[in-house]
Amino acid sequence: MSLRAAERDYPGSFITLEGPEGAGKTTQVKLLSQKLEALGIPHTVSRDPGGTPLGKQIRRVLLKPGTYIAPMAELLLYQADRAQHVDELIMPALKRGEIVICDRFTDSTLAYQGFGRNIDRKTIEDLNAMATQGLTPELTILFDLESEKGLGRLHPGGHDRLEQEAIEFHHRIRQGYLTLRQEQPERWATIDATKALISVQEEFARIIVERFADRHPKLKDLA
Repeated sequence: MSLRAAERDYPGSFITLEGPEGAGKTTQVKLLSQKLEALGIPHTVSRDPGGTPLGKQIRRVLLKPGTYIAPMAELLLYQADRAQHVDELIMPALKRGEIVICDRFTDSTLAYQGFGRNIDRKTIEDLNAMATQGLTPELTILFDLESEKGLGRLHPGGHDRLEQEAIEFHHRIRQGYLTLRQEQPERWATIDATKALISVQEEFARIIVERFADRHPKLKDLA
């Protein structure tokens, strides 16, 4: 269930997308954005990390293959990106009343650096709260599939630093997502990312219409 207006200090809607590597989130959000644009629905699509000029520089450092980054340094780089992202892009768009769809956010840090790197969860949660100024998604959509299938979709020559991690790392990440979903079922929706592209897109749109059409009436035309 999305938050009531009285519980928010902005008129927009904040949606995040999560999932293992190769889940197809980026393709799906591009297709959805085209439909929202055609309907004249104000929205912003971004990604974490890399949603701002500073974030793009941080993303290049984080994902460069062959680069050693200590786990805590990795965590802090993600939080630096996020602090800039929320301040410069996400919160202003929400205050304008837009739908903001972000490809990865705080749950990625819990999954990757918490479950994946085994960094203390409370440390991550405290840093998440600081970096986001307390902002949390109203809806998080998990594009779920087995780690092997997701990694198998990636171009062999295009693997970034995280994609090149051992399969056990990716197994822990997926399990992390499933655990987070179980802890807050009211915030999460799950899509089977192994389905055909058009089926996934239809389900993606349906979930957003069901959650936010009361606040953004034009969304009904997506159905």
